[in-house]
Amino acid sequence: MPISKNQKVELLKRIPLFAACTRAELIEVALIADEREAHAGDKLTEEGQPGREFFVLVGGAAIVQRRGRKLAELGPGDWFGEIAILTFKPRTATVTATSPVHLLVIRDRSFRELVETTPRIAVKVLRTVGQRLERDTI
Repeated sequence: MPISKNQKVELLKRIPLFAACTRAELIEVALIADEREAHAGDKLTEEGQPGREFFVLVGGAAIVQRRGRKLAELGPGDWFGEIAILTFKPRTATVTATSPVHLLVIRDRSFRELVETTPRIAVKVLRTVGQRLERDTI
């Protein structure tokens, strides 16, 4: 069942990546976010492959693995895929749905256009991504 723009905004504002954004900025993000469903066992990203999408997990669960080793479990409100679309590098991990999942998906071109045309969002997103990278590499 599709969710409304306002529901997307409510979901996005609870996600740390977008927490510093204003309502107007969240509306801009919501407008480019598509919905997708996936089944348990579906690979949502694959390590080493090009990344063309950024995901926000709305419902369900997934597991993150690198070189076959479990790194994390994801649940509603978690996000993944931003590094590949910001750096133009291959995916750093494989994310597999462990239950049916409901996702918001932002395609690379839309995300880049958003951050290029709205520098306020770019700064906020990049600050959060930098904090996440710092935490994950220590």
